[in-house]
Amino acid sequence: MSSLLELLGLFVVALGAASLLPMQSEPVLVALLLLGEQPAWLLVLVASAGNTLGSVVNWLLGRQLIRWQDRRWFPVKPAALERASGWYRRWGHWSLLLSWAPIIGDPLTLAAGVLREPFGRFLLLVAIAKTGRYVVLALITLGLA
Repeated sequence: MSSLLELLGLFVVALGAASLLPMQSEPVLVALLLLGEQPAWLLVLVASAGNTLGSVVNWLLGRQLIRWQDRRWFPVKPAALERASGWYRRWGHWSLLLSWAPIIGDPLTLAAGVLREPFGRFLLLVAIAKTGRYVVLALITLGLA
């Protein structure tokens, strides 16, 4: 039962970390990897799925909430959204390969929704970026890199 709770906790933290909330999933993944009670591939899979789903939430928010971007409660500051949109306009859908990056990654996924990136391509590129980051982190943590 505790292993299921660990996986659920990792999933939730990874999902929250990919949202616009100030959370980090890397320390949780590293701790679970070092604990060694779960296979590394499973931990990477769960973290990747949660983090990718969090980015899908951002994409959906971008598709729907942009009409309220001038409201005080809007979750992204105008400067951050404009910076991410600029990156997105300049580099196109390939900029989603930076969706794993701190500070710019979450606004990029929101900008992809705002700019109507097709969902299939969005999901593929974000999943590659998010999973790649966790694979590298797992390899470093386990001393395999």
